[in-house]
Amino acid sequence: MRPELMNVLALAYLGDGVFEVYVREYLLVEKGIMKPDVLQREAKAFVSAKAQAAFMHEAIEKQWLSEEEIGFYKRGRNAKSRHVPKNTPLITYNQSTGFETLIGHLYLLKENDRIAEIFHLFKVFVSENEKKLRQI
Repeated sequence: MRPELMNVLALAYLGDGVFEVYVREYLLVEKGIMKPDVLQREAKAFVSAKAQAAFMHEAIEKQWLSEEEIGFYKRGRNAKSRHVPKNTPLITYNQSTGFETLIGHLYLLKENDRIAEIFHLFKVFVSENEKKLRQI
């Protein structure tokens, strides 16, 4: 399947699931967290729309992404969703959807090394901005 022909919200759906697996593996394997309540609390820092949107601002500003990757992010960000988040501003939710679209796109292209690179950058970003992200 060619990701450029897929519905961007379907790509975001896939990307959300793929990214969730990366987060869970990181928390279990690298950080050694085994308690479900701690896993849930720690995962929030990674899967929150606010963290993903803030990361994308940083990634674009620091030129961590290719033009093609930015294009998929923008397609996802600009997609019209019927879902309106309760506790997240719409613009933040849309930016998060763009991030998930990018991950879904890379996954379908079997660009696992690139997803791992982006996830590494994301982990560093979250750890360096943890306090700031909690305040957003």
